[in-house]
Amino acid sequence: MPTIMRKISVISRCANLYRAENSTLKIHGGYHSYITAICKYPGSSQDFLAKYLCKNKSSVTRHLTFLENEGFISRKVSAEDKREMLVYPTQKMKDILPETYEIARKWNSLLTADIDEEELEIFNNVLDKMFLTAKKTIYGKGEKK
Repeated sequence: MPTIMRKISVISRCANLYRAENSTLKIHGGYHSYITAICKYPGSSQDFLAKYLCKNKSSVTRHLTFLENEGFISRKVSAEDKREMLVYPTQKMKDILPETYEIARKWNSLLTADIDEEELEIFNNVLDKMFLTAKKTIYGKGEKK
């Protein structure tokens, strides 16, 4: 029997494929999480984004470089800490945010179409507990922007 993590991983990879196939955007489906995070937390540090997205710092730097080269973000040195880069969405990124949310909404609807409300509530509660345990185990309690 596949483990919980295998099933979650397959769902995640399928979500990336779905986003890529159902998007007019010219970026890989894996960038959608960056779009939503950067628009939700403009001016966040790259370190915050790495923790928020649960990705290693080198991957975040590489992905942000791509997004910057494509005109989706701008990066500025923090006034408080010159070693820290802050990430801001450009208008180009803000313009694609609605499509990003719509694709996510459709994917969630597809996944939950055959699940009744009670099952979905229980499932979401269990996922929330697993999510918090995973984040706490890896990053501790506090996250700063």
